[in-house]
Amino acid sequence: FFPTGTMAQQVALRCWAGRTGNATVALHPLSHPEVHEGGALGVVSGLRTVHPTSESRLPDAEEVREFPEPFGTLMLELPLRDAGFVLPSWEELTAVVDAARERDAVVHFDGARLWECGPHFGRELPEIAGLADSVYVSFYKSLDGLSGAVLAGPSTLVEEARVWRHRYGGQLFQQFPAALSALIGLERELPRLPSYVAHAKVVAGALAEGFAAAGVPWFRVHPEPPHTHQFQVWLPYGTEVLDEASVRQAEETGVALFRRWFAGAGGAGLPPGVSFTEVTVGGAGLEWS
Repeated sequence: FFPTGTMAQQVALRCWAGRTGNATVALHPLSHPEVHEGGALGVVSGLRTVHPTSESRLPDAEEVREFPEPFGTLMLELPLRDAGFVLPSWEELTAVVDAARERDAVVHFDGARLWECGPHFGRELPEIAGLADSVYVSFYKSLDGLSGAVLAGPSTLVEEARVWRHRYGGQLFQQFPAALSALIGLERELPRLPSYVAHAKVVAGALAEGFAAAGVPWFRVHPEPPHTHQFQVWLPYGTEVLDEASVRQAEETGVALFRRWFAGAGGAGLPPGVSFTEVTVGGAGLEWS
């Protein structure tokens, strides 16, 4: 158990670097460590990152197999949040894992949102996680826990990770509230995630129909249909205009469907002048139609 996923993942990748003798990690340029952690893999953990692809999807088997530089670990974020919560097919995922193993690299899953991937892959979580050498999962995202994460892997890796957890300042006392909320999330939210994923497709379709009926000149629901219970909406307006409209819509309807909007530079290949937001269909969202 780690207090944060950022710490858990850095520890995992650092441990694998020591075991493989290669401090280079292959990952997507839109993955969480590259976008949201201030370069911590390099600054704090002394790791080097390379990008097998720049497409707005995870790398495929050919890209991994033919990448010209050696790397010790392939990290796959499932789903790739900043590309629109996108996932490969099951066949594509198993193929890219096999390609990494052909290069004698280990495979680590950034599974912060792995909990909701089962319906897309048509597989149970143990089978999905079993593809990787190590997996990190979050308790506060899809499971609505207070905080916390877990790193799973071989027993020898876990023992080494315990040492690094202490070195990184993660040996916190009084973590029982976070642990209890994680257990509650596993009991209450985890069984409901497939229904959220299914209803996200309904909500995404309704939004597309609504935009078309309203005469919006251009829009996109991405991906269509959603791969999980989260997806992006793209609209050809500025962020300030859309933020104001979202607040007004929430005040008038009592439903906060859209939160903050972002300029296109941060999305999955958005054209200029387009903003995007993220939509999450949770328990309350089951009432949306």
